[in-house]
Amino acid sequence: MVPVHIEVTSTLTQEDENRIAPAVLKLLSGILEMLPVAYMVRIETTDQQVLEQVNPQLSSWDAPAHPPSGEVARPFLES
Repeated sequence: MVPVHIEVTSTLTQEDENRIAPAVLKLLSGILEMLPVAYMVRIETTDQQVLEQVNPQLSSWDAPAHPPSGEVARPFLES
């Protein structure tokens, strides 16, 4: 499994971000649910509100035992 980290910067106010974030989470999760993939969507707003949706549909959600090209396996969305 290869994690993908997408970061979006907005020009919304904190209040607008907090209002829109749940809708964005629902939209992205709805799209990803149609695909045969395991996913985690995490949204952190400017005022540190965190929304998450996880759907580990596939057994490949765990990091591979031997990552390709000698890369080091890391947890999804490692800080």
